Amino acid sequence: MLNKYRILLLIGSVLLPLASGFAQGSSLPLGSESYHIIDRLSIKTGLYAPFHTNARPHPRGAVARLAMQADTADVELSDLYRKDLEYIFRDNNEWLGMASFATTLGGRKERAWPDTALTQVECSLLDARYARCRKPILGFAYPTPANFIEVNDKYFHLRANPMLNLHYAPLSNEEQPVFINQRGLELRAGVDDRIYFYANIVESQAALPQYVVQRVRRDIALPGAALYKPYNSNVFNIQNGYDFLNGQGVLGFNISRHVGAQLGYGRHFIGNGYRSMLLSDFAQNYPFLRLNWNVWKFHYQNLYAELDIRSANQTRDGTLVSKKYMAAHHLSINLGKNVNIGVFETVIFARPNHFALHYLNPVILYRAVEQATGSPDNVLIGLDGRWNIARRFQLYGQFIFDEFVFRELVLENKGWWANKYGIQAGLKYVDVLGIDHLDVQAELNFSRPYNYTHRDSTGSYAHHNQALAHPLGANFKEAVFIARYRPMPRLFVEARLIRANIGEDAPGQNWGNNILLNHDTRVQEYGNNTGQGIAADVTLAGLDISFMAAHNVFFDVQYFYRNKTSEDPLRNNQVQYIGGGIRVNMAKLRMDF
Repeated sequence: MLNKYRILLLIGSVLLPLASGFAQGSSLPLGSESYHIIDRLSIKTGLYAPFHTNARPHPRGAVARLAMQADTADVELSDLYRKDLEYIFRDNNEWLGMASFATTLGGRKERAWPDTALTQVECSLLDARYARCRKPILGFAYPTPANFIEVNDKYFHLRANPMLNLHYAPLSNEEQPVFINQRGLELRAGVDDRIYFYANIVESQAALPQYVVQRVRRDIALPGAALYKPYNSNVFNIQNGYDFLNGQGVLGFNISRHVGAQLGYGRHFIGNGYRSMLLSDFAQNYPFLRLNWNVWKFHYQNLYAELDIRSANQTRDGTLVSKKYMAAHHLSINLGKNVNIGVFETVIFARPNHFALHYLNPVILYRAVEQATGSPDNVLIGLDGRWNIARRFQLYGQFIFDEFVFRELVLENKGWWANKYGIQAGLKYVDVLGIDHLDVQAELNFSRPYNYTHRDSTGSYAHHNQALAHPLGANFKEAVFIARYRPMPRLFVEARLIRANIGEDAPGQNWGNNILLNHDTRVQEYGNNTGQGIAADVTLAGLDISFMAAHNVFFDVQYFYRNKTSEDPLRNNQVQYIGGGIRVNMAKLRMDF
């Protein structure tokens, strides 16, 4: 039997000795404040980003390069934009002062370091943008604004930071409150300007709204988590909470100047939107091997992952979970500075005793392999793109095809069940009406019934019973509107409104909403329309106000409202609360579905 882990170790042992010195470092965690800053910079400045913004997570080194380009470009930037740049410089200070960029903050160009023999750490320490704290706590803690512990040796660097997310919101009618208590630690390091490492571990206790609890009961899975156990607290009046442990770990290195690899445990996101119809970060972390090829205007990503299958008769502690696999590739090309288009393909498969080696080929089309071998695997193909316009707007979109027949889809169009596809269309507008840092985003998402499903759970586009694409699964229409405003350097305001029309499955009937169900159990062959089944309307509204007291230390106040109205009155529910909390080096925990 060919063990899957031996395959990954074999690939890693071949790639690691080939690592070169032009690495891009560890990746930015998904959910970082930097991602919105990157969007704004790429739209506002018109600069050519040294990475493709539709493939996340982004490498820290490339993000720092984009910020340094903006800092020294002939582009007029406001004080708030300079604060954006300062945030990125502090958050990625091991990547300052690279040989091809100037060394000042504020747009004044100067000659870069002439001594190319300096290591990356030495260049960063000499750069004017490298911020130091006057008096580190206890003489060693927080020597710089962004890092609790920081080590800088000529050939080695280390950053260690605490992680914290405390949130509390009381509910009416004597219901248990919404409660989040997360504590953790994150580390990132680099050796010899060649090998890079990132890891975090987070312990969590949470009490979540009833609609999330219902989702957990349906799927036997807590969104964004793996194993979990009950959590009760008399202090906070919690009787049915969740206790779970989560973590990430990634080892990264470069095969050559333009080819990099990562071996780790984490998540990925493809697209420019709030949602992704191709691959999102909604599901739990998974083991993966990721190859990135950056050549000329092309970026090509290969992703190989091990996924979990859970069945309805398994217990919540995750025992007897079986395995399946994903192989995906995404090719995108920059057509000038403002236009990017991409092609995506993925296959979900399982073999009883081995990994399907033909899917390791980094350039072959998976649909061709599937048809040639007569395999039962689930192949999805997609397109994505974005267009930056007039340094104010960005149009973006995605298209995903699971299955279709041209005659059934176009010529006859009788609602055949296997015409399975999804669409996304979106618009971003920065500095609305000339107001600095007032941004809006509008997005439409649509998915036909039975999209992402397969004839059994082996091929469903899910991991640990959690969707790998849109959290609503399939058989829905959704509109998303987001407004963000930064009236002053430390104050952030975000409002969002989400409206969704969903067709849910009735007991014993599969109308195409739950992607974990076997699509052979469908109700009918023809006459299938989006929203069929038990129709439901979901309205979600949120207002978040955050004050950044120190770098990555946020005090939050949140208003949240969600109302579901269904044809089945027993499925109606509503939640509304005002809460607050504190976050340190963590993204907000959101359940926007």
